[in-house]
Amino acid sequence: MKITDLMIQETMIMELQATTKEAAIDELIASLAASGRINDVKLFKEKILDREAQSSTGIGGGIAMPHAKTKAVNEATVVFAKSSAGLDFASLDEAPAHLFFMIAAPDGAGNMHLRTLAALSRLLIESEFIEQLMSAKTPAEVTRLFDAKQAEAEAQAEAEAEAKAAAEQEARKTAAPQAEPARMITGNPDSQSFVVAVTACPTGIAHTYMAEDALKKKAKEMGVNIRVETNGSEGAQNVLTADEIARASGVIIAADKNVEMDRFNGKPVLQRPVSDGIRKSEELIRIAVQGNAPIYRSSGRNEDGAASAKSGTIGSKIYKDLMNGISHMLPFVVGGGILLAISFLIEQVASVDNPLVKLLQTIGGGDGAFHFLIPILAGFIALSIGDRPALMPGMVGGIMALNANAGFLGGLAAGFLAGYVVVMLRKAFSGLPRTLDGLKPILLYPVFSLLITGAVMFYLFNPVFSWINEGMIDALNHLGTGNKVLLGLVLGGMMAIDMGGPFNKAAYTFAIGVFTSSGNTNGLMMAAVMAGGMVPPLAIALATTFFKNKFSDTERKSGLTNYVLGLSFITEGAIPFAAADPLRVLTSCIVGSAVAGGLTQLWNINVPAPHGGVFVAFLSSNALLFLLAVLIGSVISGLMLGLWKKPLALK
Repeated sequence: MKITDLMIQETMIMELQATTKEAAIDELIASLAASGRINDVKLFKEKILDREAQSSTGIGGGIAMPHAKTKAVNEATVVFAKSSAGLDFASLDEAPAHLFFMIAAPDGAGNMHLRTLAALSRLLIESEFIEQLMSAKTPAEVTRLFDAKQAEAEAQAEAEAEAKAAAEQEARKTAAPQAEPARMITGNPDSQSFVVAVTACPTGIAHTYMAEDALKKKAKEMGVNIRVETNGSEGAQNVLTADEIARASGVIIAADKNVEMDRFNGKPVLQRPVSDGIRKSEELIRIAVQGNAPIYRSSGRNEDGAASAKSGTIGSKIYKDLMNGISHMLPFVVGGGILLAISFLIEQVASVDNPLVKLLQTIGGGDGAFHFLIPILAGFIALSIGDRPALMPGMVGGIMALNANAGFLGGLAAGFLAGYVVVMLRKAFSGLPRTLDGLKPILLYPVFSLLITGAVMFYLFNPVFSWINEGMIDALNHLGTGNKVLLGLVLGGMMAIDMGGPFNKAAYTFAIGVFTSSGNTNGLMMAAVMAGGMVPPLAIALATTFFKNKFSDTERKSGLTNYVLGLSFITEGAIPFAAADPLRVLTSCIVGSAVAGGLTQLWNINVPAPHGGVFVAFLSSNALLFLLAVLIGSVISGLMLGLWKKPLALK
């Protein structure tokens, strides 16, 4: 792919006039429209902003690459622009952006925009080249710089390929057991130092390839042979072979997402963020060459591992493990719960013996989806802690908690117990001879983890949590009106505290636990939680509609989508507004959500579905009162926010 075939000179902007991110996007789009490369400015900008809402395309180092693939594009184009003064593009390194590359790809172009991003990222790794672009005066000069740079990169890749082929041929001739075919890859062919690396970023685009090129360039300067695998948006490329891993003195994992780790068992492995691969490549290579990284032990597991510079706090680790269980459980909750709710609706107009009612209750209820809730929760909590060996004992512990009526608390305990039992066993068996490594995952871990987890659940956890669960349900069934309203206020308010974070998930998990337990209150708590979760996005939508002078054009457009998100019980739609103005937005939303949750309990509303928002409201015991509670809470929050915020002109 030749970059200058897409980067046409007539669209280039040699000095941006914009001083804000949105103005820069508008100016770049205007250049595309003026040259006839797009046919719908509004749609194209909407797609660009949708991508920016996921994460900023300001990749750092003074570079931004906004991009979109849409039918609004007539012909694939890259718009080059530069700003001498620089502007705040919400870049990942929080530094001003100076060079801009807006990539416009038409529908049907496959992953062309991703390949373009990768190609640009590789070329923009060198500061000298960036300085040359900043000094360019004309579009023709920019074109010449890119053509020369790309030709240089292609020549280097061709030379490396030839060196690789020659080294492999020489190795076959000599058949030497210590042959070094990796010398051809990068660096001094006479060097004896050889390391391997894997680069990966969450989006799998820019930083993945920038880290790859930074490591290869620095290795060449240091006279070190290196082989780099990229885990990009199109999957793993240049995958490391077992022979290369075996011969390497060390392994560098520069990644911010999971990569396959089992293959590095017994090797010195240095795990760092992908940004270190770009900025600290020399340090990483030096440590890997010396073999000073920690020895990685996989204990025979075929696992994924995420590289991180820090292991995180205990609280963040527990939260991550808990969310792994809840996220895998939610499809069972939503699918089974809505089928059950529909069966309740049909039951009101038909008999209990109706075949359709029986079918839906069998699929969604205790013999179907709902039967798996606690085992799935426990199993995937355990998986997050102890990896694959912990999945089986975690699920069995969850089933034992289910059968003992220990409820969700018992399932949580089973998941954490099984996970840490496997961690303990891994340490206990670490001293066994290496010849027994193959027995660990297929014999030792399954038998001992199941025995220990099952025994603790049977003799200790199940009796305790069964007593707690039954006591909690009994207390909820006998709550007075005042206490129910207070609980509804708390649960509704928690849904808005962090909008999808720990407080939100804690309230929702509590409601699910009650929802799946016997008793008259099974849908009462769900009504409070659902109403509280619907309020924040609806309040944002109302505020942006009726207080337009206090929100930017982009915020008003985003506010409209919150009508749909709020009605669908997707609280996360309010997060961008909360991030921009946390005090006003969060305070307003918490008040409205608490009121909505409290009203559902005051009016004794029961919602027999765990998700769906307005689409399952008609299944509630009183749909009109449920919607009224949501409306009152949303209006309160919307008015608070709208009156509290200052007009844009005064900011």
